[in-house]
Order: sequence, then structure tokens, then C-alpha cells
Amino acid sequence: MADREALRFAVEGAGEVSALLDRPANARRILVLAHGAGAGMSHPFLEKLTARFAELGTATLRYQFPYMEQRRRIPDRPSLLTATVAAAVKTASELAPGIPLFAGGKSMGGRMTSQAAAEGLLAGVAGLIFFGFPLHPPNRPGTKRADHLADVKLPMLFLQGSRDAFADLKLLRPICAKLGKLATLHVVPDADHSFRVPKKSGKSEDQILMELAETASQWADEVEAKR
Repeated sequence: MADREALRFAVEGAGEVSALLDRPANARRILVLAHGAGAGMSHPFLEKLTARFAELGTATLRYQFPYMEQRRRIPDRPSLLTATVAAAVKTASELAPGIPLFAGGKSMGGRMTSQAAAEGLLAGVAGLIFFGFPLHPPNRPGTKRADHLADVKLPMLFLQGSRDAFADLKLLRPICAKLGKLATLHVVPDADHSFRVPKKSGKSEDQILMELAETASQWADEVEAKR
């Protein structure tokens, strides 16, 4: 079980946004976790994922982007999104000093986290974790959204479903290969962008969520060991 604290923090130029800190006893690390474009921090996927992380000793800080806080449908401009990521990371470092700090998110939230890292805004972060990196829109394959990754100097973990319409693995694999030792790609067989799998896969939602949390935790252990 993890203690949950509801809080708010300031984002320059946008007022305050809401956040949820889930912290198990004797947390080993903290993960700053951003939501995707169409759903906020309380989306069931993130709720269940944070519970799995808590079981493994990882605290999480989820937060709203300003447009979601204000109940608008259109995401904020990229500069405000990255400023929000940076403010969330700073808040997490103050809430949990002395333990390793990671950052990432689901879909757009992960991409904006990587953009903030490329811009040098994430001081103290040990690595980035992407849950379904949105390389391109569905049916519009391309790699432009990954151009900034060359400027990220942190280890990155890409957790991707093999049926993810937002990331053709034929395009993503070469990108990860070019990033070299900084990039690790873990493919979840049969999973789509939301990490849903067909019944014939034989895996339950809980099993998929635990696979994501365990893979991320093991990777984080390796990153920490090298620091």
C-alpha cells in the first residue's frame, strides 16, 4: 500500500495544476508520470500502473497539464507542456529528496518529457520512461517527432506494444539503435497503444501492467547501478 497525497504546484504562465503523490513506505525511487493527450492523471491506466509501481517500491507523482486542469480539449503549446514537466520534476525532487528521480509518461506525456530533457530542463533526473512513445499519428508513419531525442543525454526506456498504431516498430527500432546505449526498447507482444491485448494472447490486463512496471523497475535498477 502507498500513502496518497493530493497537492498542487505552480507552472510559470499557467497558475497551479493538480498532482497526486503515491508513496509506498521506504520508496526506492520516484517516477514523475505525465498523462496522455486525451485523458488526465486519473485515467484508469495510470491509476493501475501506479499501484503496480507502489508494490515494487517506486513512488509516483502524477500531474495535470494546464489544459486538462482547465478542462479544455486542446493541449497547450509545447513550451507550456515542457514547462509543466519541468515544474513537476522540481516538485518531485523537493518532495522526495535523496532517492533516485525518473520521469516519463503515457504517449504525449512521455514525448513532452523527452522534449523537456532535450532542452535541458530536467535537472537531477536519472532516466526517462516512455509508455507508448507516439512516434507518429496513426496511418501517417514518420520520424520527425523523434528528431529531438538526439539531444537527450539520459538513458531512455521505450515500452511499446507490437500493435501500436502510433509507432511503427520498423521506424522505431532504427531510432533506438541510433541512440545506442542510451535507448532500451521493450516490446509487449500483441499490445496496442493503450497496452490492450486480445483475449487470444492469454494475458490479462493486470499481467500486462505488472510487465510494464517490472520491466521499468529492473531497467531503473540498472541505470542506478551505473551512476
